[in-house]
Amino acid sequence: MAARYLKSAPPVTHDDAASRGVRETVAAVIADVRARGDAAVREYSEKFDNWSPASFRLSESEIEQIVATVPAQALADIKTVQARVRDFALRQKESLHDFEAEVEPGVFLGQKNIPVSAAGAYVPGGRYPLVASAHMTVVTAKVAGVGRVASCTPPIRGEIPAATIAALHLAGADEIYLLGGTQAVAAMALGTETIGKVDLLAGPGNAYVAEAKRQLFGEVGIDLFAGPTEILIVADGAADPFVVAVDLLSQAEHGPDSPAILITDSEPLARRVMDLIEEILPGMPTRDFAAPAWRDHGEVAVVADLAEAYALADAYASEHVQILTESPRDALTAMRNYGALFLGEGTCVSYGDKVIGTNHTLPTRGAARYTGGLWVGKYLKTVTYQEVTSREASVELGRLCGRAARVELFEGHARSGDIRAHQYAGDPLPWAPAGL
Repeated sequence: MAARYLKSAPPVTHDDAASRGVRETVAAVIADVRARGDAAVREYSEKFDNWSPASFRLSESEIEQIVATVPAQALADIKTVQARVRDFALRQKESLHDFEAEVEPGVFLGQKNIPVSAAGAYVPGGRYPLVASAHMTVVTAKVAGVGRVASCTPPIRGEIPAATIAALHLAGADEIYLLGGTQAVAAMALGTETIGKVDLLAGPGNAYVAEAKRQLFGEVGIDLFAGPTEILIVADGAADPFVVAVDLLSQAEHGPDSPAILITDSEPLARRVMDLIEEILPGMPTRDFAAPAWRDHGEVAVVADLAEAYALADAYASEHVQILTESPRDALTAMRNYGALFLGEGTCVSYGDKVIGTNHTLPTRGAARYTGGLWVGKYLKTVTYQEVTSREASVELGRLCGRAARVELFEGHARSGDIRAHQYAGDPLPWAPAGL
């Protein structure tokens, strides 16, 4: 049975006039920052944020003063959440192992996981100061062993986002800049007179920040390409429709382009969820985002059974997939394409976003087909090394290299093998200059 949609959304387009405008604006800002450094950064900060302090970087005393304004309970909660994120990141790091093996006599191969030297963490402001993004980017980088973490977050309508600054400080950021937008991302990626260049950029942001990361990828590494936040719920007839409706809207409030999708094998549940959403939306303080997100990007699909539900969910490859069924752990074996799974009514996507300890920077727009989200390994370079201590082994490798390279017409490579077979076993070198 093909899925039957009680509510559907138009396909997402990636090359409309608006996105072209974003690309052109971002390219111009990056080029200007590349050419003029701090002067360009200051001009764009004045233009877009009406913000031009003597120094964008906060001093230690300024940070202390800002942190002192944050309520004690908020600071305690930040510390609690960061402890959870740190614990999970440490467990991830402990799952990665350096190794060295003597794969044959006298031939040693090894692997090391080396943290990048410097990372840039972007924490968005705008309507929502995403304090939790400080935990996800900075704590995880520090657990990985990154020596220098530079962080940027914008002022919000001319005000300092104190809770975000506190979170960045407590997470261990080495540098905190009150600076936002494309100019912040470009400054960290390219370096300016006062902002050092980083090796990897991480963190979410609006369309301009995401486009800046895309254009700068290659000059620096990035965590992933991010689009609007997504939620997909797989529910069966035993699910509570009120819980389903509330959880769908919890992610729709991120922005007017955030998809919220329900896949169920129960049409009565689907229709009740749709009715409840219409009842809940008018009273939501964030309805100006949540309502258009649901109207334009919400979908409800009815399928024959949960096997079809999991298959359809895999086709979406959604950022967040919540499983509200009688046997939620079945999804661990039934599914393979998702940024993160949330199993059972006791958990929810909002826990992952804010408090539970797993990383909330996750793939969107189908990227879960080929990547996971931000994790400690994103800040690590997995590198290899080789050593041959046996002359006999080098002779055999040299002869093999000579034959294999000549098949590919790489004569120079072949000769590197030949010379070792000659040095250690006296093999002839017909290509060597006379007299050597």
